[in-house]
Amino acid sequence: MNDCATHAAEALARQRPRWLAAGLRELELPGAALFVQEQAWPAPRADALFARLRAEIDWQPLRLRLFGREVLAPRLACWIGDADAVYRYSGTRFAPLPWTATTAWLRDELAARLGIACNSVLANLYRDGNDAMGWHSDDEPELGPAPLIASLSFGAARTFRLRARERGNATRLAIELGHGSLLLMAGRTQALYQHALPRRRRVLAPRINLTLRWIEAGARSR
Repeated sequence: MNDCATHAAEALARQRPRWLAAGLRELELPGAALFVQEQAWPAPRADALFARLRAEIDWQPLRLRLFGREVLAPRLACWIGDADAVYRYSGTRFAPLPWTATTAWLRDELAARLGIACNSVLANLYRDGNDAMGWHSDDEPELGPAPLIASLSFGAARTFRLRARERGNATRLAIELGHGSLLLMAGRTQALYQHALPRRRRVLAPRINLTLRWIEAGARSR
C-alpha cells in the first residue's frame, strides 16, 4: 500500500466510528466504503430544503464534451463552491458560483454532524424520470486519490447503481435513495467502482441531488 492509500485508509478508520454513531449504516461492497442514512433530513425539514434549493440555485443546462462534440446532459445542474474550487469534468471546465444560503447551511451541517470538510458541491436537478446520469467514476485528479463524496437527495426516490470497474468482475449494487437521504462514498469506492442513475420513466416528480466534495486547488485535470 502506497503512502496516499495508507493515509486514506487511516483517515477512513478514524471517521467510520463517528459516522456509525451518527446513524449511518455501512453497506457491503467489496473494497468500497459506502455509508447511507435513509432519513438524514426527515420531513418536513426535507420538504423545506427541497423547496429552498430549487428556488435558490441557478439551474442551467449542463453542456459536456463527448467524443469531441458538445452535448446537453439529461438534467439541469450548477457548480457551487469556494472561488478556487475549479473542476474539470468530461472535457469541460467549471468555475463555481458562490454558495447559496441553503447549500452553505448543508455544508456546515455535514461538518458539524460528521466532521466532513467540503469546499464545493455539484447540484443536479432531475426534472422527472427521463433525466439521468450515465456510468462514471468521480476520479478526477483534483479530487485526490481517495475522494470523500457526500450525496444528498431530496424529492423523488431514484435508484443509484454501482458496478465494478474491473473487466470480468460482475459485482453490482443498487441503492434506493429517497427524500432526505444521505450517501457517503469514501476510500477506494471511486477507484474500484462506477456509478449511475438510470432513467425511471414512471417517475414524474423532480429530484435534487447535491454531491459535496473537496477540490484540491491547483491540481491538474485530465
